[in-house]
Amino acid sequence: MSVDGVGTEQGDGGADEPGWEVDPDDESGVAVVAAVGRQIKAWREAAGMRACEFGAAIGYGEDLVRKVEGGRRIPRPEFLDRSDQVLGAGGKIAAMKRDVAQVRYPKKVRDLAGVEAKAVELAAYVAHGLHGLLQTPGHARALFEARQPPYSQDEVERMVAGRMARQAIFERVPSPALSFVQEESALRRPIGGTLEWRRQLERLLEIGKLRNVTLQVMPTHREAHPGMDGDIDVLKFNDGTAVGRSHGAFNGRRVTDAKQLRILELRYGVIRAEALTPRETLALIEQVLGET
Repeated sequence: MSVDGVGTEQGDGGADEPGWEVDPDDESGVAVVAAVGRQIKAWREAAGMRACEFGAAIGYGEDLVRKVEGGRRIPRPEFLDRSDQVLGAGGKIAAMKRDVAQVRYPKKVRDLAGVEAKAVELAAYVAHGLHGLLQTPGHARALFEARQPPYSQDEVERMVAGRMARQAIFERVPSPALSFVQEESALRRPIGGTLEWRRQLERLLEIGKLRNVTLQVMPTHREAHPGMDGDIDVLKFNDGTAVGRSHGAFNGRRVTDAKQLRILELRYGVIRAEALTPRETLALIEQVLGET
């Protein structure tokens, strides 16, 4: 199911389409959606339109209009654009698209994306699976759908959308320096089925060829290395500060202390040294792709 299409929203209002519900536990998100809803309702009433008339004018069902105005539904960007045009808001409603777009993603994802967006360097080792920044939508969806206890479909779509939004880091200018080390087993697990597996391998080849990205694979036949205890992430910022985290160090807490960061960087440096070179990594990915 597409998280970007508009088809099911029109006509019947698309009220049951997953991925656009408000998370009641996200207080800041609830506040934003409620404020947007109140603004739309105020503009509609000022225009002398009933909810059903307004819905018909913008191509959405009355039920969806009332949910948006009541802060119970996150409006799509095109909903806001059409509302702005029909109500003659002069861009004031459309301008809320950015805030609404952020709210759609779970708060913990927004927080992570905010940190990544400020980083000038990112180094990441993943012990199991692929790093979220490297995943295709289908790969990510298959992972979220496999979680136990299961996420609702709405939660799955919100998590997928949030994960994909984080990948805007590859389009940043100036480009941050990004380094990833993945275990070979992550390349060989057909997450989402054969077709999605091939898409994922092709995506890795694309990312691995970016000039600001260093992508390496840790071969399965390597013996013990410093990443066996779990993932490692280190992000550095333009002001000289940094933050790191590892499941196998400091109780999994985020750390900013220089001594603790040096330990994580030492471990990551050894991991990189024992992994395949970027050129060897791309050759291995191409080999696995050819075998699928």
